[in-house]
Amino acid sequence: MRWMAREPVISKMRKKHVLQLLSEGKRIDGRGKLDYREIRVEKGIIGTAEGSAMVCLGKTEVVVGVKVGLNVPFPDTPDEGVLTVNAELVPLASPTFEPGPPDERAIELARVVDRGIRSSGAVDLKKLCIVPGKKAYILFLDIYVLNYDGNLVDASALAALAALLDTKLFGYQMTEDGNVVLDKSVWRPLEVQDYPVAVTVANVGGELIVDPCLDEELSMDAKVTITVNKDGNICAVQKSGPGSFTVEQLMEAIDIAREKAPELRSHVLG
Repeated sequence: MRWMAREPVISKMRKKHVLQLLSEGKRIDGRGKLDYREIRVEKGIIGTAEGSAMVCLGKTEVVVGVKVGLNVPFPDTPDEGVLTVNAELVPLASPTFEPGPPDERAIELARVVDRGIRSSGAVDLKKLCIVPGKKAYILFLDIYVLNYDGNLVDASALAALAALLDTKLFGYQMTEDGNVVLDKSVWRPLEVQDYPVAVTVANVGGELIVDPCLDEELSMDAKVTITVNKDGNICAVQKSGPGSFTVEQLMEAIDIAREKAPELRSHVLG
């Protein structure tokens, strides 16, 4: 039996309060419209993973672990390694998260993070190939949401980048029968070529804000997540929510994302 996802709700009074504050240029937690909550990044928190990181974005908490293995390359990309991103909305993180297979929220989260890493070329998959068509490194990047208070994508994308920067790539050996096996006595840092970060801009009653907390997400018309690479170029865009953005609002959101991206990236790069 598949558990059905439950959507969080907000009371009409609470939503009215959020909208009223924004119309006055204020936010429910006292921030400015373009201010992120406090960000804390900690790398290397999981000893059994080849790379890991935790990001706390206000009360939103996300852990990412990276495991490295060997696999056969995909037939359509025989000269590339494999990167796979999964997300799990742990039930303890929110009463709306249920046990069971990933729901559409977890799938969307994983895909948006994956798209930012892949489209920016943060990891050169060709350098992960060992024997074309036969053996390559595979990176399993797993996202675990431990506490949900809005803006999972930005927190997860930041944690994913931090975990990749923490990842060790083991060496390998060729056996007598021609197989390739990992040699964990030898390792080198995973080469990360770009540093994509996601900036989520929410449209709440016609006002654009960054890093929406849960109450603001529940009050918004729509949100757009814009992933920006190290050169300030847009490498991925994802719109969510039933509402829309005008062309002018979307262009403003892009400007906001480009402005805020270096600030977010600094928390990972130091």
